[in-house]
Amino acid sequence: MTVPYEAVRPRRELSVVSADGTRIHVEEYGRADGPPIVLSHGWTCSTLFWAPVVRRLAADFRVIAYDQRGHGRSTYPAARSSYGTRQLADDLEAVLTAVLPGGGGPYGGEKAVLVGHSMGGMTIMAASGRAAVSDRTAAVLLASTGSGRLLGSTRVLPPRFSSRRVRRAVHRQLLVSRLPLGPVTPLSRAALKYGVMAPGSTRDQAAFTARVVHACRSRQRSEWGRVLAVLDLDAELAALTAPTTVLVGTADKLTPPVHAHGMAAALPDCVDLIELPGLGHMTPIEDAAAVEAAVRSLAATYQAAAGASEEGAGVSEEAARTDIRMDIRTEEKSA
Repeated sequence: MTVPYEAVRPRRELSVVSADGTRIHVEEYGRADGPPIVLSHGWTCSTLFWAPVVRRLAADFRVIAYDQRGHGRSTYPAARSSYGTRQLADDLEAVLTAVLPGGGGPYGGEKAVLVGHSMGGMTIMAASGRAAVSDRTAAVLLASTGSGRLLGSTRVLPPRFSSRRVRRAVHRQLLVSRLPLGPVTPLSRAALKYGVMAPGSTRDQAAFTARVVHACRSRQRSEWGRVLAVLDLDAELAALTAPTTVLVGTADKLTPPVHAHGMAAALPDCVDLIELPGLGHMTPIEDAAAVEAAVRSLAATYQAAAGASEEGAGVSEEAARTDIRMDIRTEEKSA
């Protein structure tokens, strides 16, 4: 395994208690005094998933990643009622409150760029109406995700080979199955690559993805799969008022570009829609540089604007955004 796909040693680790007592494992990397970036991973993943992106951001940012409940080193709740979009929102709120304690109002403290991949993006949507989250959010990156109707659009089983009804049934079974994945084998690695990655993804990328996904316990994988099968976060998406970039791979079979286009149209403040040609669902692994660039762009624009407001510079956040955009346009014309 090459260096980009090895675990990054965290600068700090902590355990955060969510609303129902579930313990959420949190890791911090990079500069203790850097602008905060909060990473929320997807279904069957863990903080390890973010290693390629963390490596690219740690020199300049305070990078915070956490294990979703039922994943990694967070608690594995026993009750089915402990798995749902409300709980995802509870956990994110608990993490943000712990790592950004100065929040609590538009000028109350640091604001983070929130980055969510797949179910991590759904987590950010689910928490959109919570003041403790919005007060601590400068901007959002939604990568390879959707707000609902996942079964109807998933393309793991190609449309040309089956009816819509058969595809929905097969895709639902893939989500809710409790079959153990067992050790990583060439066959399981190839199957995962077909389902969640681009044909051109590298051997190291496929091996790293298999390592991350196979570590997820089968019961928790199934419980979260049940949640995803009936997902409906359209209302929460419409309430996500932070400046948001949407990113998707054009060959994504799990959350195809139709989701990205729908979210971009529904978001109150979608600042960019980025389509990565030929990439699959695991965009932070397949093209960590593109994800890094999107994060840095949001941080440069919106964390700077938030910082100016907090310092009492006499200009509103919206005006600061406008000034930055005008500067960008002016530079483009000069070029």
